[in-house]
Amino acid sequence: MAKWLRNSWLLSLFALALVLGACSPQGAGKSDSGGKDGEEATIPSGDLAPLEKTAKVVIAEDGAASGAGFYIAKEKGYFQDYNIEVEFAQFSNSDDMLPALAAGEVDIAGGVSTASFFNAIAQGIDVKIIADKGHNIPGKSYFTFVIGNHMVDEIKDYPDFKGKKIAVSSYNSIDEYIFQEMIKHAGLTTDDVEFVLMSDFGSMLGAINSGTIDAALNIEPLIAQGVEQGFHVRFGDATDYAPESQIALVLGSPTFMNEEQDISLRFMAAYLKGVRDYNDAFIKGEGKEEIVEIMTKHTALKDPDLWERVHVTGLDPDGKMFVDDIKKQYDAYKENGAIRGDVDLDKAIDTSMTEKAIEVIGTYDRE
Repeated sequence: MAKWLRNSWLLSLFALALVLGACSPQGAGKSDSGGKDGEEATIPSGDLAPLEKTAKVVIAEDGAASGAGFYIAKEKGYFQDYNIEVEFAQFSNSDDMLPALAAGEVDIAGGVSTASFFNAIAQGIDVKIIADKGHNIPGKSYFTFVIGNHMVDEIKDYPDFKGKKIAVSSYNSIDEYIFQEMIKHAGLTTDDVEFVLMSDFGSMLGAINSGTIDAALNIEPLIAQGVEQGFHVRFGDATDYAPESQIALVLGSPTFMNEEQDISLRFMAAYLKGVRDYNDAFIKGEGKEEIVEIMTKHTALKDPDLWERVHVTGLDPDGKMFVDDIKKQYDAYKENGAIRGDVDLDKAIDTSMTEKAIEVIGTYDRE
């Protein structure tokens, strides 16, 4: 996965975007406090009682917009309601992050689909894919193609990409997967276009403005910034050819998910409350000013006005993922010979804790 995407979804993100932080929660195995006669005590959110002792949860997150649920839950006190203290940590690269996650030194992380991610699992790195952390919203893709201004009269439809130079940030990653889906949608083959590997999304802006490349698969906020600065224009929408593509994932350590369920259940409930506030703000337009303030505090996008123009990351308010697409991505990497060994995706994908959290807080009202 491209460095920018990894370290902005992981890096970032996006695949897999922390200093090592140990999760040594106090009070593990103690889910309730203050109840009488077997009844759970209530808290301000009206559901599960807080843990008897404070538990620290370490999250691998470094300012990616897809981490909105974490930031909002922290700032609005949803984690605190459950007596959970969160700590954000950073790693220099995903190769260091995944073993730390598998060992329980990090509890939660963001990841994207890459062949290297699945290879790590195939080689015994035990991490769990537990919830959505990013997908394209139909008609408002945050991760999609742009074309240079010099191409606006030449590229009118997807088949017009034939013979053009297209920048993509990495091979055997969600980036190349999206590129391949677009090429198939256009009725073309990879031989019909010139694939230009350009690992830095920011560099694509200058390259497309100078005419070195004709199009690029880029990501917000660089898409909006490039449009504003006159470097490029948006072209179509990624949901035209990949309508249910899972871009980023919430990953959990096996220890956190299996042995510390009192903590992980409350963590997921708080996280989803944060995601719901995000959806209220950016989908329904409710409480948007407060959420934008939180996002400018925690992400690299510090201009509140630009939040009005970017196509934001899609985050499912019930944490649901496009599981079939995750499997399709894996099969694509496997077919390319990029994965060594096999991955039992039914074991790696574990949505049980997310589903339990939904039982507690209820399903989201999408109306």
